[in-house]
Amino acid sequence: MQTVLVDGNLEMPNKAYLSFGATGTVTEVLVSEGDNVTKDEVLARLDAPSLNSSVKTAELQVQIVQEQVEVAQAQYEASSTDIAEANWETAKLNLEIAKLNLESAKLNLDKAVIVAPFDGVVADISITEGEEISTAALATPAISLVDTGEMEMKGYIDELDVATVKLNQEANITLDALPDEEVKGSVTFISPIGTVRAGIVSYATTITLENPIAELKDGMSATAEVVVERRDDVLLIPNTVIQGTLENPKVVVLAGGKQEERQITLGLSDGFNTEVLSGLEEGEEVVVPAPTSTQGTGSFFGR
Repeated sequence: MQTVLVDGNLEMPNKAYLSFGATGTVTEVLVSEGDNVTKDEVLARLDAPSLNSSVKTAELQVQIVQEQVEVAQAQYEASSTDIAEANWETAKLNLEIAKLNLESAKLNLDKAVIVAPFDGVVADISITEGEEISTAALATPAISLVDTGEMEMKGYIDELDVATVKLNQEANITLDALPDEEVKGSVTFISPIGTVRAGIVSYATTITLENPIAELKDGMSATAEVVVERRDDVLLIPNTVIQGTLENPKVVVLAGGKQEERQITLGLSDGFNTEVLSGLEEGEEVVVPAPTSTQGTGSFFGR
């Protein structure tokens, strides 16, 4: 198995910073931090008398114009004159205008209510009941909402590795804060534009987590091991037992109670274990070389 390491951080991509769209007094805050809410659930309300008044006025205007339409229609049906027809058409147009004004007034009234745009968890509340919301305060989020069911890892791929990483390749993700947990994911985005970081060109990537566990938090440091090539039913040996050079790798095999040096052909490596293509059979016992001052770990990977 050949892998590429990607360092980065977890991120919950579906967040909403919700604000009122009108000024007034906060009359109700219907949720608390940490509450689970559903889409279209009302989270908070303002007392906005002018907006309520505008809706009532618009509703009355629709009723008045509706009656004018009925009168104009009756006059036209009684006389069928051009003037009567024109009056009827004008009344119908006025009714459409009145309905549009009512719709606009209701939309403005909706700005006095904060509604959840999706299922999620209330992450922060910065308003209290009785608080006056001024025009300046409209730009400040009143309630922050996050969808904890979706989690991504944002990171960067080195330019030397980016050509081997493809969309939908699987990844094994480990976390500094939860070292015993390993989460599965897959590559869902690779930026076509390089970014220079500390003098090295790298490419932003997104890895979407599969079935994220509840302990995962936005911002956690993470490392993803992206599987760029996998082979099944292969013979693997630890890198620490490989000796020789990259061009001429060897291992020492214990056969019949004696040590025998064996030349081997290597395949893919994940940095810890390496595939053996030839020169060694399954079940043969390989000797781990003793470290020396010049040899280090005894592995040619460390030279």
